[in-house]
Amino acid sequence: MLEVRGLNAWYGKSHILHGVDLQVGEGEIVSLLGRNGVGRSTTLRALMGHVQASGTVRFKGRELLGMKPFHIARQGLGYVPENREIFARLTVRENLMLGAKGGGGRPRWTIDDFYAMFPILAERADEPAGVMSGGEQQMLTLARTLMGDPALVMIDEPTEGLAPRIVERVGELLAEITRRGVAILLVEQKLDIALRISQRVVVMGHGRILHESTPQALLADPGICQEWLGV
Repeated sequence: MLEVRGLNAWYGKSHILHGVDLQVGEGEIVSLLGRNGVGRSTTLRALMGHVQASGTVRFKGRELLGMKPFHIARQGLGYVPENREIFARLTVRENLMLGAKGGGGRPRWTIDDFYAMFPILAERADEPAGVMSGGEQQMLTLARTLMGDPALVMIDEPTEGLAPRIVERVGELLAEITRRGVAILLVEQKLDIALRISQRVVVMGHGRILHESTPQALLADPGICQEWLGV
């Protein structure tokens, strides 16, 4: 579904990504692992058209590099940023509705799905989203993106700042996303969550891909885990 070849990215004159290659298949969860600052979030931003980039990014056979972010979203690529980017003055319900995709066809997700999975969103449906806690805003951002019915969703640190019981709920949601036919490219610092739900893991370091394997193969190589993941 997603094929990335030779991806380079810059912030101004700073060269951050150096020839990144990766793939995500239909209904697959692929986790980008690595220490902070190695280029994982920049990879997602480059794929979404938010930073200067070169290389090849094909999504369902179509080249994305050079498109504006809203055009990329219309191709069916969703993005949940680390900094959430909610509309603080709009209500929770209005934020969710803004994410809904127009047109025909039955969507994979409805507002009621997310109200059932995250009851706090239902409780605060008519309140401004800006009064929610950081963890609650993270749930809202994830739900709003899925309301757009993407075929693949890129998620940056979805469990950051969440209570342990909500972390488990998010893990369940990520698994449910793929059961509904949506692929995931995940940046996640909590290694236990990433390894439990992923089919493949990609380890990054210094803006490059260092290792790619199954979670089981990664755990069987303590050298990589200690040197590049710090565990």
